Amino acid sequence: MMRSLYVYNTLSRDRELFEPETPPFVGMYVCGPTVYGEGHLGHARPAVTFDLIYRYLLHLGYRVRYVRNITDVGHLENDADEGEDKIAKKARLEQVEPMEVAQRYTNSYRENMRALNVLSPGIEPLASGHIPEQIAYVERILEAGYAYVVDGSVYFDVEKYNADHPYGILSGRRIDELQTSTRQLDGQDEKRSSLDFALWKKASPEHIMRWKSPWSDGFPGWHMECTAMGTKYLGETFDIHGGGMDLLFPHHEAEIAQAVAATGKKPVKYWLHNNMITINGQKMGKSLGNFITLNEFFSGEHKSLTQAYDPMVIRFFILQAHYRSTLDFTNEALQAAGKGLKRLFEGVNTLKNLSHTGKASFDAAQLEAQCHQAMCDDFNSPVALAHLFDGLRYINQVKDGKATIDQHTLDHLRTIYNTFLHEIFGLTSEESGNPDVLNRVMETLINLRNDARKNKDFATSDKIRDELAAAGIVMKDSKEGTTWQFEG
Repeated sequence: MMRSLYVYNTLSRDRELFEPETPPFVGMYVCGPTVYGEGHLGHARPAVTFDLIYRYLLHLGYRVRYVRNITDVGHLENDADEGEDKIAKKARLEQVEPMEVAQRYTNSYRENMRALNVLSPGIEPLASGHIPEQIAYVERILEAGYAYVVDGSVYFDVEKYNADHPYGILSGRRIDELQTSTRQLDGQDEKRSSLDFALWKKASPEHIMRWKSPWSDGFPGWHMECTAMGTKYLGETFDIHGGGMDLLFPHHEAEIAQAVAATGKKPVKYWLHNNMITINGQKMGKSLGNFITLNEFFSGEHKSLTQAYDPMVIRFFILQAHYRSTLDFTNEALQAAGKGLKRLFEGVNTLKNLSHTGKASFDAAQLEAQCHQAMCDDFNSPVALAHLFDGLRYINQVKDGKATIDQHTLDHLRTIYNTFLHEIFGLTSEESGNPDVLNRVMETLINLRNDARKNKDFATSDKIRDELAAAGIVMKDSKEGTTWQFEG
């Protein structure tokens, strides 16, 4: 029997019983990264948060179609309407093709996700691969009368939409307040209102990334990709849409407006948002000198870091706070997290080596129920972890001969800790597989395979590839070299 799960819905601003549209199937869409730079903590928190949610839904028995997009088209600085395409800007500075930039940072992002033991989504669509779907969606909004064309660009008419449907239902903002607080940006006089946002932008002559459309050679607005791809893979209404709190307005608000304008339906039942992160109490930013990439955390090679931090310490630290609370990264807090994680795995190792000694003086079923109760209360991982730490006291008492345990309780505790630490929280110890070690092993295998191919030893080369494929690891060859990823 499915457990009753309650989630905090940003749309209703309340906890709601989770009831999928078509159980046991769940459609979940999460906004992924824009790949124009190295992965950082802003990528880590939503990835770990929604990995936890994905894992727990799977554990409860739901069949989840998890979609997480990659923004490889780039978007502009001012609400996708003005400024310079971030990926194209990076490409120009590095004197490479924009898609080289996008591919390099996509690969880096995926490597960081593997290091953090984040499960791959079922579908990871690229914005650049879904231009026809985005154009078709813009056409639907135009046909419905909620958009207008100006000199090859298409804009969403917020005031006209608001006359029929409330704009701002997710963020709680009112259109009159937005009109008062929104300044008119230079170059935006072609819009009817400063609140209007681009569905399609005509490309300037120097703009590199462009596609043909009925209106102009141009590119889609930032908000359009998620609406088009979410609809394509999950339908016009699906269960969960997630992302960081910074996306709530205008991105997710615009997504709702686009979908309602095109289909007349609210696109999502449950909107979930993880809160922001800070570093030493400050918002992360390059101008403050506290912009730290994930690779710098893993290597310790940043002036603000006193040491390198294992990816599992980063993951554990994120899980120690509820996903809707703010999270402040400091060296002291990360070091404390490292000690806490070590205590947990030492307890698990102790549990592995214990033998039954008599009648149990601990209720393992109660511990399991408490952990599930916490997770069913809006995925409250810190409370569930606290219960697991409470269980460690009994485990250590048994080890020290101060308490007894029977075989049933011993087996039950082993199952509980394995289920929650590994399956649900995705925490791995060195004994259960260190991602850094795996990366080094894969690098060695790629080099061995390359040597075999150079020597025309194709039997060995094919054997390495096929054996890895059987284990769920796919090698992909390109002009730039060989990469690998989990497919199973």
